[in-house]
Amino acid sequence: MAGTKALLALDAAGISYRVHEIPADPGEIGYARAAAAHLGVDESRVFKTLIAMVDGEPVVAVIPASTQLSLKHIATAAGGKRAEMAKPVDAERLTGYVVGGISPIGQKRALPTFVDETAILHDTVFVSAGRRGMDVELAPDDLLRVIRATYASVGL
Repeated sequence: MAGTKALLALDAAGISYRVHEIPADPGEIGYARAAAAHLGVDESRVFKTLIAMVDGEPVVAVIPASTQLSLKHIATAAGGKRAEMAKPVDAERLTGYVVGGISPIGQKRALPTFVDETAILHDTVFVSAGRRGMDVELAPDDLLRVIRATYASVGL
């Protein structure tokens, strides 16, 4: 299995993880929810990575598949007033990943990143490994450390 930028970043940081291959067709439910179903884990453990624009500046939100991003909460977490979702083409350009495979790890450039605080309720969480159909399982605090993120209440 070829290493993605996310896996290379985890290796470089000395972080322990497990890779999970997932059928890449999410159907109508989306990649993160499809991953949870395939892995047989609760959707609250599988996190999706979303890019929002807060006062015109990009930020990353990492939230459970079972929730939606609160634009109000992400704006507050980022110290801004107004947030909106980034266009898919902009999310891909900013992160270096394709939609459906955007990982919070190993992005093109470091963006302010907020992981929903519910991650701390689990021993391990799953995030995209940087390619559709591949997730990485790791401890939430290790995720936070490698992406230099902050825990915040950003999901609904």
